[in-house]
Amino acid sequence: MPSVLIVGATRGLGQELANQYARREYSVYGTSRSDTKPKDAHHDIRWLHGVDVGEESAGEAIVKGLKGHKIDVLILAAGYFGKESFDEPDYAAELKMYKISAIGPVFITHALVKAGALKDGSKVIIISSEAGSIGLRHESEGGGNFAHHGSKAASNMVGKLLSFDLKDKGIAVGMAHPGFMRTEMTKGVGFDQFWDSGGAVTPDVAAKSLIEWVDDFDLEKSGEFWAPRGPRDIGTAEAVLGDPKKLTTPLQLPW
Repeated sequence: MPSVLIVGATRGLGQELANQYARREYSVYGTSRSDTKPKDAHHDIRWLHGVDVGEESAGEAIVKGLKGHKIDVLILAAGYFGKESFDEPDYAAELKMYKISAIGPVFITHALVKAGALKDGSKVIIISSEAGSIGLRHESEGGGNFAHHGSKAASNMVGKLLSFDLKDKGIAVGMAHPGFMRTEMTKGVGFDQFWDSGGAVTPDVAAKSLIEWVDDFDLEKSGEFWAPRGPRDIGTAEAVLGDPKKLTTPLQLPW
């Protein structure tokens, strides 16, 4: 039975990934910061509690919780979005975003590899965002949200560098924009006003597309940045990449 570890599995996309992989009869491990599990979590998910991706101890806690079990697919899905503007930047929120998006993945992956918890030929998927693409940024959307964009750009760089470090071990590393989603996270920063116009989907829809993309992801694509759902919810796609109807799905994104 193949195994998957979802880091950040208690809500949104992470929760849907865990549930859908469990229904596919994977051996599923999910991390949680608290000692409780979501009420609607699949009954076969094995929970690793007390894991805070923003803390250095996260990797060690995960390795301890796995109890020697090895993983085929690692998906780093934990996230945090603190809204900012030029007039009101938020230092604490910026630190939290960078820790979760760009620092945590390094230390978690390092801990798992050094513990022998990732199988040969396994996959590491970092949930990034098109917001982290410098090439897709356009003046039509304005500035602000510095750490949301910056931490995702940093997570892409982290993934690229990890792909070099892990290539000889046969471990493929990919970064994915799962789609614009109707979640409490996007609602919390007021982006629910763009759900309809931006083509936002529910986490279950995004999870299904992502899982299908992960199935086909391999070492030949390691170090690349993709949008499994294509350009459909990327607001700057037409301005930057041209006619969206001529773009592919899945779509490899510019850095």
